[in-house]
Amino acid sequence: MQLRYVFTELRTGLRRNLSAHLAVILTLFVSLSLAGVGILIQREADLAANKLGDELKILVNLCTVDDPTLRQGNQNCASGEVTEAQQKRIEAEIDRNEEVESFEYLSSEVSFQNAKDSGIISEAASSGPDPVVSPETWPAGYWVTLENPENADGIISALEGLDGVSVIKDEREALGQIFGIMKVLKYGSWIGSGFLLLAALLQVTNTIRLAALARRREIGIMRLVGASTLYIALPFLLESLVTAIVGVALAAGSLASFQYWGIEKGLAEHVNFLPWVGWDDYAQSLIGVFPPGIVLLGPALTLVPTLLLTRKYVKV
Repeated sequence: MQLRYVFTELRTGLRRNLSAHLAVILTLFVSLSLAGVGILIQREADLAANKLGDELKILVNLCTVDDPTLRQGNQNCASGEVTEAQQKRIEAEIDRNEEVESFEYLSSEVSFQNAKDSGIISEAASSGPDPVVSPETWPAGYWVTLENPENADGIISALEGLDGVSVIKDEREALGQIFGIMKVLKYGSWIGSGFLLLAALLQVTNTIRLAALARRREIGIMRLVGASTLYIALPFLLESLVTAIVGVALAAGSLASFQYWGIEKGLAEHVNFLPWVGWDDYAQSLIGVFPPGIVLLGPALTLVPTLLLTRKYVKV
């Protein structure tokens, strides 16, 4: 009998305040979708930084046997593959330079795999019985992380004349533009989501207040017969849970569409030099803990204020 009352009140409340609940659902849908897009963009920035470096890094390639830069007049590789003594001198130069924060050695195998993953090396060029490129012919190198992305002239000038240095790849400007666009999109989506989530909180507050006023006679009777605050508030909490579930479901569907049509069938097919987020990252945007996924964020935004506010409005 008690459960029948709760579900009857839930059905009545949803029907009575249908327009208010729809407004909350739509606001949650848009705001959670924007928050999920921001999480995916953050994951994409992390993937791109892991494979390509970021605006704080430059790549120093070491000489290989028959280094291709010899044909361009690079005498640093005149002695052939970089020697152990040359490599130690290069490391010492990097280590003592004040513009360098840290550096990481990449073997030819690791560099080759990174180049394949980022699309620099095509599958056709690296496969078959006689591949054009292989880990044995691909250069080893160093990722050099800078203290300041604007200060790299010193380390570049110090390394470019050393024996054993093949090429110094300084892509700070290009990568800075890519990561700058990602930052604008990420923070823009989160700011927009924040404003809309605030609007959703205000709408939840107004919905609870209107629902409590519409049921003030029933609430008064239940108070007189000794019903607890939680029991009286349960229909309100269920209403908030239903709106949250619908809003989260719509947002999850929109994110799935964005992942499939926008990324997999759009960007990933036309921009192949970047690694792109996949369905594991999509799942993280739904159920992640930090930042919280939309499955956790949606119910929290409706249930927590409902639980707090009903303690005030049901005391009649």
